[in-house]
Order: sequence, then structure tokens, then C-alpha cells
Amino acid sequence: MKKMLSLVAAIATAALLTACGKTETTDTSSANASANTTITVYSARKEHLIKPLFDAYTAKTGINIQYITDKAGPLLSRLKSEGVTTKADILLTTDVGNLWQAQKQGVLQQVKSKVLDQQIPEHLRDKDHYWFGLTQRSRTIVYSTERLQPEQLSTYAALSDESFKGRLCLRTSKKVYNQSLVASMVAHQGADKTTTIVKGWVANLAVAPFSNDTAAMQAVQAGQCDATIVNTYYFGRLEKDGKAEGLKIFWPDQDQGQNGVHMNISGAGVTAHAKHTDAAIKLLEWLSGPEAQEMLAGLNMEFPVNPQVKSVAQVQAWGAFKADSIPLNEIAAQQIEAVKIIDSAGYL
Repeated sequence: MKKMLSLVAAIATAALLTACGKTETTDTSSANASANTTITVYSARKEHLIKPLFDAYTAKTGINIQYITDKAGPLLSRLKSEGVTTKADILLTTDVGNLWQAQKQGVLQQVKSKVLDQQIPEHLRDKDHYWFGLTQRSRTIVYSTERLQPEQLSTYAALSDESFKGRLCLRTSKKVYNQSLVASMVAHQGADKTTTIVKGWVANLAVAPFSNDTAAMQAVQAGQCDATIVNTYYFGRLEKDGKAEGLKIFWPDQDQGQNGVHMNISGAGVTAHAKHTDAAIKLLEWLSGPEAQEMLAGLNMEFPVNPQVKSVAQVQAWGAFKADSIPLNEIAAQQIEAVKIIDSAGYL
């Protein structure tokens, strides 16, 4: 359901900061953002994952933030249809595939910010400065501790082996998360090898693909299959609720010469027709900084993009792993090829 909320400035706090002469500076063109500005954010992240951040930013700066939440596709369609009349200053969405679509459809503008470049590693932001990662999420293997030993697991590709016949569950390929995973495999291994792997996954499915990651993990718990591939925060939610019994995370592709765990992002860009560009850039800079990163990632049990910030304790407890550091632009460039492979493999 679409929601429009207004976060009113903490006037007394802003006045005190002004009286004391305390102002923040930046090397970017966003330095002139006014405390009287109201920024509008279109967000594919749910309200409970963004409102605490926006409340904190308003309290800190006096800048009001309005936001609309919806799924990624409808938000992109809305931006396109609104055109120059849009009130949106920022598009905040999930997965590099959605950010790439937004860039290709012309609803984002280029942003030059030394702060964003310093705080976000190069491989987690667009090479042409249209979008920037704000949190990382890994898409990894979750398995049954009752029916599999970790020694039986190794790589994403190994799940296509005959030994996993009738033992694999997957989320539907209609969701961009699995499209991006396949796109990363194309970027690393080429289309032919990736096609073979995806066809092997389909051949090994115990049941038809599920609508979401949680349902796939519950199928593992119910004994319908022994392993699945999910975004780690879905596992984290089950774990936090005490419902992850019999499940464990496995980090694939960790050996020398292997690429590491597939990483994706939630991220944002300034809209092409933003009315408050400077203020929007300043908000993105704050979201990528130490003050906001732990909260932004921790609320959804993700990984910060800022290398100076540690993950929350629950995420750290999953253990260290080698992450794939391929530039996300290279994954985005293979999205179309990935969908072709998925379709040809009969992965629904």
C-alpha cells in the first residue's frame, strides 16, 4: 500500500544549532541544502526500514522528508509517467537490477560527490554516477543441518550436480534477486556454462519454485528439500524470531580461485527531475556515512557499504566469508542475458 508521510523538523534543535554557529560542510555542490527544504523519497524499502533513518536525519538537520513506499516496478512506472512533474527527489530501491532499469529508463541523474565516492567502494556504485549502493546483501545457500553436512556443499554451480537431484528448492526466477545472481554467473563464467548450471538447478528441483525466500527455507525445514538459495536477511528474520531451527547458512565459492559469495545492494539515486537536488545529495551522503550505516544495514540485517562500519552482532555471528567484488555494473550489463538463460532453462 502506498503511503505518504511527512516528517516534521525538530525546530528547536535546528534553531539551537544555528545559534551556536554549528554547520556541516561538504566538498560537493550539496553544501547549500536548506533546512527549510522538504525532500520527497520514493522507496521500495518498507516503512519500518526507512522511517527511523529519516526521523534521525530530520532531528539532526531540520530538513523534512516525505516518502512513498511501494514495490520497485510500480515506483519506476510512476516516475516515468510523472516525468517533469514528479515530486520525487530520490529513488531508493533494492537490487542493482532495479537501479540499472531506472538508469536505462532515464529517471535518474548523474551525481558528482566526493563524499559518496569516498564512503562507498567503487564496485558498489555506478561507474557513471547515476546510482549508489547503501547496503549490501548476500545471496547464499541455506541448508538442512539434519540432512546435509557442510562438507557436501561447495559452490552455487555444485547445486546442479546429480547428487542434489530432488534436494533443491528455489525462489521463483521472476524476482530480480535470482536474475542478478544468474547475471553475476554470466559475468564470471559466460553464457554457455551458466546455462548448463541453471538447467541443472531446474532438473534438481524437489518442488516448483516458491514465491519468496522464506517459503523456500520453510520447505527445507519441512523436509521437502535439503538446500536453497536466499538473501541472508530472510534467514536473519527467521533467526531473530526463533524460527530458524534446523537451518544454517553456508558461504559458497570460498576456495582459492573462486569468486566468493554473490553480493547485491539496496541503493539510491537522485531523480532526473528532482526539485531539491542539493538536499537530495546531502541526504545520500549522510546515509552512506558512519552515523547512518549501522542503523540502515542493521534494521534489515544487511551489511554496510561503508567499510569503516561493522555489521550488527547478529550478522557478524554468521561468520566471515569472501565476498564477490565484481563491479555491480558488470552484473547489471548481463541482466538481459540472464533472463534469456532462465527462460531457456525452464526456470519459472
